[in-house]
Amino acid sequence: MAIHPTALVAPDARIAADVEIGAYSVIGPGVVIGAGCRIGPHVVIEGPTTMGTDNQVFPFASIGAAPQDLKYRGEPTRLEIGDRNTFRENCTINRGTTKDQLVTRIGSDNLFMAGSHVGHDCIVGSHCVFANYATLGGHVVLGDWVHMGGFSGVHQFCKVGAHAFIANNTAVTRDVPPYVMAVGRPAEPHSVNKEGLKRRGFTSENITHIKRAYRLLDRSRLKRADAGEQLDAMAAEHPEVKPFADFLRTSKRSIVR
Repeated sequence: MAIHPTALVAPDARIAADVEIGAYSVIGPGVVIGAGCRIGPHVVIEGPTTMGTDNQVFPFASIGAAPQDLKYRGEPTRLEIGDRNTFRENCTINRGTTKDQLVTRIGSDNLFMAGSHVGHDCIVGSHCVFANYATLGGHVVLGDWVHMGGFSGVHQFCKVGAHAFIANNTAVTRDVPPYVMAVGRPAEPHSVNKEGLKRRGFTSENITHIKRAYRLLDRSRLKRADAGEQLDAMAAEHPEVKPFADFLRTSKRSIVR
């Protein structure tokens, strides 16, 4: 364990043997940090927070601070972080509240660029990218492989499906289905995130089926329930369409279309 002599580590914090903690960092009570993590200088990690293995935290990040919620009264909510995430400078990740599941969850292999923010009670999947100052309001759910452009934001209680792309400066106020590229203030569907899907191994045939599903939902003028029935039928033959159909069925808000 390489802890700089100016760092402050709470007596009950559980730190793996090979963790590095930089100068003037503060590790609070109830924090668990897994093997291979590197905590840079001037970082604050407050508990209860559990961090998996091989995460890297850059200077001035605030991880596990109390939720920015006027109703919060100091209850013991928590933050759970997976493995191999990178939190760049001035990144802020808040714990959960009692108004949801008491927890904010971050998956694995995510990149949070400088100034990005994850609000209380959010659920973030894996392999996501938050460009500079991308922001999630409270209670947001993000699927895997979502890319959020710089200065984009997602309104509280919204959902963004897997493989979606939120363009820079976009304001998401409704749910964004999987695979969709959303643009504008407020966000509107632009197209399918074709380039992202190619990079993740989707075949041309897969992408063609996803485009057809997107056109059915966005361009057909069908009522949502009718579109859902047709998407279910498509998904029975083409499994790559199933996330689209499942999202439409479980979304509790209006969706971008």
